[in-house]
Amino acid sequence: MATDHTRGVTGATPELIRARPVPRPGRLVSAVVVAVLTAMAINSLVTNPNFRWDVVWLYLRDVTVVRGVGWTLLLTVASMAIAIVLALALAIMRRSDNPVMRWVSWFYIWFFRGTPIFTQLTFWGLLGVLYPRLSLGVPFGPELVAFDTNDVFNAAYAAIVGLALNEAAYLAEIFRSGLGGVDAGQAEAARALGMKESTILRRIVLPQAMRVIVPPTGNETISMLKTTSLVLAIPFTLELTFATNAVGNRLFLPIPLLMVAAIWYLAITSVLMVGQHYLERYYGRGFQSAGAPRGSRGRALGRKQQAILAAGTTKDDPFLEYTP
Repeated sequence: MATDHTRGVTGATPELIRARPVPRPGRLVSAVVVAVLTAMAINSLVTNPNFRWDVVWLYLRDVTVVRGVGWTLLLTVASMAIAIVLALALAIMRRSDNPVMRWVSWFYIWFFRGTPIFTQLTFWGLLGVLYPRLSLGVPFGPELVAFDTNDVFNAAYAAIVGLALNEAAYLAEIFRSGLGGVDAGQAEAARALGMKESTILRRIVLPQAMRVIVPPTGNETISMLKTTSLVLAIPFTLELTFATNAVGNRLFLPIPLLMVAAIWYLAITSVLMVGQHYLERYYGRGFQSAGAPRGSRGRALGRKQQAILAAGTTKDDPFLEYTP
C-alpha cells in the first residue's frame, strides 16, 4: 500500500505554475518624472521667444560658422593624430628598461598634466616674442639655417602643437595601462620563438591592448573637440566658438549663436560616438558580449564558440562540468 501510495503521489500530474511579474512601481514613477521634465523642457524651448530660433536656423548654415566647424575638425584630427603617435612613444618609454627613457617620459607627463592647457596655449602663442628667430646650426657655433618664428610658426600650427603636446600626456597613461593589461607571458612566448620586440608590440601586444585603449581614447577625442575652443589664448580666431561669439556680439544676440555652436558640437559628438562604438565592437571581438549565448557558468560565448556549437560537432555546452 505504501508503494502504491508513493506511486500515486509521484505519478500525479504537476500543476502549471502561474508566474506573475514582479511589480516594479519605481520604473513607472521614474518614467512619469522623466516625461514631465522632458515636456517642461520642450515647452520652454519652443515658447520662449528669447531663443530666436529663426536666427538659429539662419546662422546654422552661415559661411563663417561652417568655416569654423571645418577648422574645429581640423584642429581636433591633427592634434589627436600627433598626440596618439607621441603618446605611444611615451608609453613605450615608461615601460623601457632604460632609466633615462623612463625619467624623460615621466617628466613630460608630469609637466604637461600639471600645467593648465590655457597657460600652455598662451605660451605657444607668445613663442614669437620669446624667440623672434629660430635657427639650426652648431651649438655655440655658426648658424646654418635661420628664419623668423612668426613666419613659420603661425597661429594654426601653434594651436595644433599646443593641443597635441598636452593631450599626449594624458593618452600616454591610457596607452601604458592598456599595454600593461596584456599578459606578459604572451610576450615571453613570442621572444622564445625569436620574434623581435617591435614585432611583438605590433602583432601581439597592441592588438590586445586596443580593447582597453579605444574607449578612453574616444572620450579624449570628444573632449579634444571641445578643448579647441580654448585656442583663443594663442589667439586663433577661426574655430567654431570664436566664430559664433563674434557673430553674436555683432548682432547683440549671443544666445541664438550659442545655440548654433551647441547644435554643431552635439552633431559632431554624435558622429564621433558612433565611430567609437564600432571601433570598440571591432577590437572587442572574441570577448564577452551581453547578447551572446552563455554557457553553463554564465560566461558569454564568443563568435568562434557559437560557430562550434552551431556545427553540432560538440555537446551543447563545451564548458559543462560533471562532479563525480
